[in-house]
Amino acid sequence: MTARTVSVSEVRAAIGTELFSGWRVVTQAMIDDFARATDDFQWIHTDPERAAAETPFGGTIAHGFLTLSLLSTLAYEALPVIETTTMGMNYGFDKIRFAAPVKAGAKVRARFVLKDADIRPSGRVLTRYDVNLEIDGSAKPAFTAEWIILAVIDPEEVAKLD
Repeated sequence: MTARTVSVSEVRAAIGTELFSGWRVVTQAMIDDFARATDDFQWIHTDPERAAAETPFGGTIAHGFLTLSLLSTLAYEALPVIETTTMGMNYGFDKIRFAAPVKAGAKVRARFVLKDADIRPSGRVLTRYDVNLEIDGSAKPAFTAEWIILAVIDPEEVAKLD
């Protein structure tokens, strides 16, 4: 999928804009792969029979960090790229709260709201997004977070804003 591009001036104008990714199914295979990658084999994630019998969830649930890691691909689907971007990267999170479990087989999508855009003369642009990972059919999101993304753009584009 080719990302939509926006000018640096459009980034400022987009503060408050809400964007959604597509829906993604969180499968047991994804959960098992994540367990192998992180050595986190807690049975609530990897033992469907025991999780069905001994948890209030009725089966296994995804690792919180697995759901958080889905933001990378969901962002590619939903967020625009600033024109002349030479590099973008995850700058970190200021807040993450896991509010509801994601059951194996559940569909999730990300809801992004651009909260702020710090456009620096150096060509560095820090965007802050309020993010909810919505669970299809659930009133509560899997998590809420404030995510910071760094884009490096041509400083001449920033100079045009003045």
